[in-house]
Amino acid sequence: MSTDTSQDTQTVNAVVTAAARAAAALVPATVELVPGAPVSDPDSVPLPPGAPSAVAAGLSGEVSGDIVLVVSAEVVEALNNSPVGRMDVAAALRPALEAAAATLGRVRIASERIEEPVAALDGMRDKGMFVAVPLMAGTEHQATFALQVTLPTAATPTRGSLDLLRHVAMEVTVEIGRTRMTVQELLSLHPGEVVELDRAASAPADLLVNGTLIARGEVVVVDEDFGLRISEIVTDAAAQEIGAA
Repeated sequence: MSTDTSQDTQTVNAVVTAAARAAAALVPATVELVPGAPVSDPDSVPLPPGAPSAVAAGLSGEVSGDIVLVVSAEVVEALNNSPVGRMDVAAALRPALEAAAATLGRVRIASERIEEPVAALDGMRDKGMFVAVPLMAGTEHQATFALQVTLPTAATPTRGSLDLLRHVAMEVTVEIGRTRMTVQELLSLHPGEVVELDRAASAPADLLVNGTLIARGEVVVVDEDFGLRISEIVTDAAAQEIGAA
């Protein structure tokens, strides 16, 4: 796999993960839902156990295609037995689909409908770029978000998909290190205390796009603001090595 193709795949996955995270925030669940690992093979998409239904809708505007949100039986049951009475699943999940579409630019959703989960995902086959993201509540699989973008041409599918997403705004962060603390340690923090991170002072900082590592570099100061001088672009192979480490 070439470096360009690897970077394209990481960028597309990061965009779809951002859309999935926006949708997850509005799915009615008892705990916060967190996006899992993206899947680009329609035959390998994980579904919530016993998922009874999916909400599908079309996308139009700067990006065209389809969007599907498969929800668990627990979510459907919560909507059917809400304190205000039985709620229509498609109407209840429309805000989640709209939030996901908004991360793609000036994009609208239309014709949302209830479908059988497998049939909804089958309808997205062979139309263009496809990525699905499981939405997790800890170790419990609560929902699956899937996005299919219709490509303008078949000549260069990956690059074409990126062209459609070129103007999508994405969150870029620089991370200099991490640590783990107990709740007691967090509550005991006070001004002036030093929190030790898990990275040497001479090690490069990470550049993340919507939580996905894409590059490393040196922290610099630019006009009294912090900046990052890129020293390395991370490929899929490098990312796998980091995960294994």
